Amino acid sequence: MNLCIDQGNSRTKVALFREEDKQLIKTFVYKSFSSADAERLFALYPVHNCIISSVAHTDPAVLNVLNRKSGYFILFDHTTPVPVVNCYDTPQTLGQDRLAAAVGASVLYPGENLLIIDIGSAITYDFLNDRNEYLGGNIAPGIKMRLTVLHQMTKRLPQVEVEEAQLLPLFGRNTRDAVAAGVLRGITFEVKGYMRTIRERVKHCRTILTGGNASFISPNLSGE
Repeated sequence: MNLCIDQGNSRTKVALFREEDKQLIKTFVYKSFSSADAERLFALYPVHNCIISSVAHTDPAVLNVLNRKSGYFILFDHTTPVPVVNCYDTPQTLGQDRLAAAVGASVLYPGENLLIIDIGSAITYDFLNDRNEYLGGNIAPGIKMRLTVLHQMTKRLPQVEVEEAQLLPLFGRNTRDAVAAGVLRGITFEVKGYMRTIRERVKHCRTILTGGNASFISPNLSGE
């Protein structure tokens, strides 16, 4: 069985795949992933191969368990061989989550131009062309970050939670709705802008929307 671990800024996502046909078996989400959690996974499932990608600090004890328990272990970084040509000027500074997303997208949709939008703690926009060349991307604040900054950098705006940023009217009729709608619709227009700009420059381009907060944006993208 293959164990894949994606350690983000706020959550750690874990997936188990059957080795012979790459069938997804089970997924887990952890707020904090410990060595005890890693030990438990190996005790419950016949894991042979393991890979971890992290944009955060990874506990050395976790890495020790993964390396010791796996038959084959990969700590994913910019030196890991991948089926994508990395054209980033500073590959060592490219977030491993962004590179991993490009690799996954290239496997799912080979030979296509791909705009990969990952809506998490930050929002990343990355472009992979039909020759499997990763040409770079942009980074913008995520939903929670924008909501928090509006509260912290002003005197009277309230702290609005991500869960309040649901489908809202075009203009808020109270301050909480105005903040929530402003952030949510701002990101929606931003995403649509990237999609339209790419379509103007590249004839055929598929957009992939992913990330822990993608569900807050996807309902607003109908018709795109």
